[in-house]
Amino acid sequence: MKEDIAQVTVSVPIKDLWKAMASDNRHVVPKVLPDIVAEVELLEGDGGYGSLLLFKFCPGVLNVSHQLEKIVEYDESTYQIALEILEGGHLDHGFTAYTTAFKLTQVSEAETLIDIKVLYETKPEHNHIPGETIKATFRYINSLEKHLLKSLS
Repeated sequence: MKEDIAQVTVSVPIKDLWKAMASDNRHVVPKVLPDIVAEVELLEGDGGYGSLLLFKFCPGVLNVSHQLEKIVEYDESTYQIALEILEGGHLDHGFTAYTTAFKLTQVSEAETLIDIKVLYETKPEHNHIPGETIKATFRYINSLEKHLLKSLS
């Protein structure tokens, strides 16, 4: 597996960020990325480890209609979550495996450090630029931070 890693600090308390990224993920993502994600449906589980989530994209986005993800890591005590794509989305765009992992660390009462790791494999003919996988994740985090700052104020 190849990996891209990055860190970003956001001005959101760790508990609020964890709630949005983990337990409320399926409700928050369509609000945070309304031009990309129309709906997130919980197909199996309770939203924690082992749960299956179906991300339904807005018409015309990425030339795919959906992305099925499984939560493959979920640890509330260490603020770690990882989601593996099982079908659609990135797997329809040259990737054969794709998992995004987040680890949250409190920096201060109002700031949280997010460690991001994207593990992936590509099809032999797919020309992937290292670091490209992080761009979509940064867009999500940036939009999430803005959304949470509005709702917390």
